[in-house]
Amino acid sequence: MLFRHNVPLESVMPSEQEAQSIKELERILKEQGSQVKLLGANGEQIAIPKCIYQLWQQVVHAIALGQELSIVTQERELTTQQAADFLNVSRPYLIKLLKQGEIPYIQVGSHRRVNFDDLTKYKQQRDEKRKQGLKELTQFLEEEGFYDEEASELNQ
Repeated sequence: MLFRHNVPLESVMPSEQEAQSIKELERILKEQGSQVKLLGANGEQIAIPKCIYQLWQQVVHAIALGQELSIVTQERELTTQQAADFLNVSRPYLIKLLKQGEIPYIQVGSHRRVNFDDLTKYKQQRDEKRKQGLKELTQFLEEEGFYDEEASELNQ
């Protein structure tokens, strides 16, 4: 269960009948060049903007796969606690990263603010470094005979 502004948001799972409609909707959304329009109760039609269409495709695809989905709005500038939560680290550790210059920030009075784009860039770089480190560790273990090649193939 998610909480947004202290209001619980319940997860919704489609019924079997809805699941069939979702699969059909997913098929339609995948068609190249299709122009999706919203039809109002009064018959008024409006074309769905491209950014909404792309987001809608992702939502429908995730639901069709049976995945639980959450939509969270994101501010452009985050508090240090929000930034720490996003990175899944402690606030003191995030502040250490800020002081070391790992992530740019601005000072607003006595408070630090982190730009969301800078935070996502840092997260992507961190994740790449982790992947590379695991790859190097696996390679070392294989060379030393501690790692089974068949297990390596299963993990790829």
